[in-house]
Amino acid sequence: MDPEDVRDGWANRSGKYSPAYYAEIGPNEVSETLVDVLNHYATDDARILEVGCGSGRHLEHLRNHGFANLTGIDINDESFDVMAEQYPRLAETGQFQTGEMEELLPEFEDDAFDVVYTVEALQHVHPDDAWVFDEFARITTDLLVTAENEGNSPDRGTGDSDVSIVNDEFPLFHRDWKAVFSERGFAQLLREPTSRDTIRAFRVV
Repeated sequence: MDPEDVRDGWANRSGKYSPAYYAEIGPNEVSETLVDVLNHYATDDARILEVGCGSGRHLEHLRNHGFANLTGIDINDESFDVMAEQYPRLAETGQFQTGEMEELLPEFEDDAFDVVYTVEALQHVHPDDAWVFDEFARITTDLLVTAENEGNSPDRGTGDSDVSIVNDEFPLFHRDWKAVFSERGFAQLLREPTSRDTIRAFRVV
């Protein structure tokens, strides 16, 4: 599967794992942990970006806990129609763009955000697009939080391969996220496994 096929699969996603699917589920333990991490390491007026925000369930949870300067990007243009229906106040007050992270992140200015985070988005970045991780370092002034699948659940272990295919339809690329971002000037502050993902918080050094 080439990078464009991977991106197209998420840009046109419907049904399971689509923006509407996640809006139906709503906030989860990752949402709660994000609030805890940002309450500890960030301020209420921090400039926050979620890369791969979908319909905004995590951003809405942050908004409900006092964080107001919220931005999101997502590759699926259904995301923000669903957001307007499910989280209208978030849609009205936040800043949102549809597009690939590989296209949108380079458009942001250096140090554009105090906090950047992702939830199960980086794990789908094709190896040919790994340069985009440099953009996270360029636009982040302070805190980077990742919540990615690292083989916690029984049916999605990493095994001996650098990639696994989920539901026989899309790839999940396995990486050492501590190493990825340590090489880009971040120090890991915490690592917290959940039933599905591993949450890592990094700070610019």
